[in-house]
Amino acid sequence: MLRYLARRLALSAAQLAVLAVLVFLLTSLLPGDAATVAFNEQATPGEIAEARHAMGLDEPLTARFAHWAGGLLTGDLGTSLVGHRPVSGILTGSLGTTLALALLTAVVLVPLATALGLLTGLREGSRTDRAVSAVTVALNAVPDFVLALFLVAVVSLRLGWLPSTWVGVDGGSWWGRPQLLVLPLTVLLARTVCLLSRQIRAGTVDAVRAGYTVQARRLGVPRRSLVLRHVLPNALVPGAQELARTGDQLLGGVLIVEAVFAIPGSATALVEAVRNRDVPTVQALTLLLAAVALLLNVAADVACRRLAPRTEVLR
Repeated sequence: MLRYLARRLALSAAQLAVLAVLVFLLTSLLPGDAATVAFNEQATPGEIAEARHAMGLDEPLTARFAHWAGGLLTGDLGTSLVGHRPVSGILTGSLGTTLALALLTAVVLVPLATALGLLTGLREGSRTDRAVSAVTVALNAVPDFVLALFLVAVVSLRLGWLPSTWVGVDGGSWWGRPQLLVLPLTVLLARTVCLLSRQIRAGTVDAVRAGYTVQARRLGVPRRSLVLRHVLPNALVPGAQELARTGDQLLGGVLIVEAVFAIPGSATALVEAVRNRDVPTVQALTLLLAAVALLLNVAADVACRRLAPRTEVLR
């Protein structure tokens, strides 16, 4: 297991290195730069050139990449071109809310999707299975931003039940106002629960039909033990793999939700950085989100290997 984990982490590190190169090249293709955005139309070319020199934007592309990559290896994410603050400070201030939303969603997502998957998988073909499957398939077809706008228009603006925006909320003050979380968490859970529960349902159906489960039933194993010891571990294997993909979608969904509900998180910081051509902040946020996605995939692979270990071929 340790050797497998080491191989997966090494592969993820190589993928992250390739992604770092791509992110740097793509951000260098953005039209304009921080110097031109910082000045108004009245600025002279000399003033813009002086600002570009002060920001180091007139250096060759290879020199800028070497400086940036060297800083990454030492843990230095660079300095913002706009606020002249350390990028690490910007990330610390913006990622707290994003991670809190993602963790709260995961805490609700895993048990809810597992329960729905088991419920429908153990009752394959029943009215409950058909009803839940119809709802999950239909809900999965609705994009996150469409659902978010629909909930804002109906639940917030028309009915006035819940707040539609986080404007004026900063820091950790939202912890004392749980009503702010209802609509964002609903949007984040809608599609992720559908995707994950469908995979767990499929794994449950396969596990129920497997020979070992049929034999255990013939031997008189109680239903509770049959489900918990034989069906559930094998049903969770496709669920764990789907959870990694769901985690990727959850990160993207969090960014959409933050943009729609004006939540002060990573999306706000990323949009602001792109608008101001604050390249170091864009690069750091993108790489950090990619690193989280890679770690989720590694964790899912390790969980699948632990739930259903494969026989190693001796060489």
